[in-house]
Amino acid sequence: MYICICNAIRENDLRRAACQQRGDAETLYSRLGFAPQCRQCLEEAEMIVEEARSSMAA
Repeated sequence: MYICICNAIRENDLRRAACQQRGDAETLYSRLGFAPQCRQCLEEAEMIVEEARSSMAA
């Protein structure tokens, strides 16, 4: 599923980046080579990042 339509960032890509790198969703977007455009996805993206990291720690 796409989490960011503006940049075509998929949820799986964001989860993978969250497990491999530090930073918030906006930082991870940048490391994936993108920048938030309309910013409507950032709240959900932050939840996905937190979820991915907490499942990795478990």
